[in-house]
Amino acid sequence: MRYFYDCEFLEDGRTIGLISIGIEAEDGRAFYGIVEDRSLWRRVRKHPWLMANVVPHLPRASGDARNQQPASWLFNYADPAVMNRWSLAARVQEFIEAGGPDREQHELWAYFGAYDHVALCQLWGRMIDLPACVPMWTHELMQLPEVGAAIRQVPQQQEHHALADARWNRDVYLKWEEINGG
Repeated sequence: MRYFYDCEFLEDGRTIGLISIGIEAEDGRAFYGIVEDRSLWRRVRKHPWLMANVVPHLPRASGDARNQQPASWLFNYADPAVMNRWSLAARVQEFIEAGGPDREQHELWAYFGAYDHVALCQLWGRMIDLPACVPMWTHELMQLPEVGAAIRQVPQQQEHHALADARWNRDVYLKWEEINGG
């Protein structure tokens, strides 16, 4: 089973703080989760690029809930996609395990995915703590031969939303397969 994924994160040269993760499975299932970590969000507030490009795409309260949401909230912390790190790790594991219990059954795919892979793995702590279903490496879309032709034929992703980006990754891969007779 192929899983196309993307993470939004805060990277400061020393750490990678996961903000959100989106995963699109080749069987059509999708997962989206946001980390509820107040200390991370205090740091995000000080990062102009994340505030301008990632935060606007996070869930917003609507209707009466919008009136009840504290003005200091960057997004709707009550949204079902928002969960603590341990709950997020468990949900990602369940999502991947639904395609089979063994990491050998799965492929992870990302676009410039080195940091994404680290952010994903750190959900469980150390690399050796990965659940048995989670692959220990990510396939890189940019390493596919002639992937540029596929990228040029897929509409560019204009937002920084992890699930939308994961779907774009899937679309690039499928277009690459189509071009290359896969």
